[in-house]
Amino acid sequence: MAEVSVVIGDITTLAVDVIVNAANEQLFAGGGVCGAIFDAAGYEWLTASCQQIGSCPTGSAVITPAHGLAANGVRHIVHAVGPIWDLDDGEGEEVAARLLDAQLAGAYRSSLELAGAAGARSIAFPAISTGIFGFPAERAAEIAVRTCVEFDGDLDEIVLVAFDEPTLTVLKEELEVKQSKDLSS
Repeated sequence: MAEVSVVIGDITTLAVDVIVNAANEQLFAGGGVCGAIFDAAGYEWLTASCQQIGSCPTGSAVITPAHGLAANGVRHIVHAVGPIWDLDDGEGEEVAARLLDAQLAGAYRSSLELAGAAGARSIAFPAISTGIFGFPAERAAEIAVRTCVEFDGDLDEIVLVAFDEPTLTVLKEELEVKQSKDLSS
């Protein structure tokens, strides 16, 4: 089982094998964490790699070389496409929320599986879908922590990277809850 930790900071500066990009389905460079990763990796190089792949469906992930981030020891960038929080899908809010939860968990799981298949020992995640995609932070934190803690692969280290204090707080709280439940069972 991998050790799961929570930190606050710039994901592009971490010494891990794989950095996860909170991507969109078209794999276009965006703002926020996505923009920072494209800038650090080399915008033109990473754009070319993403264009070769083309697209990625919501709830899954694809992998590219780290390009300029290799100078920090990063070997790959995994582009995970989380869902846009939208409960108006015609199915009702509860059904829509369950689908969005499953898609977010799928984005984390796919990322972990791709990292393991690439021989990585460590991976760092941003808080996928919580920025402009609008996923509620507490709900996203529970899904991220559960999916990472329950992952049964060859990774040694999984780092959840918060971009601000409120995100750090909810991620830490969820990790503490999950770890205390695991210890008591």
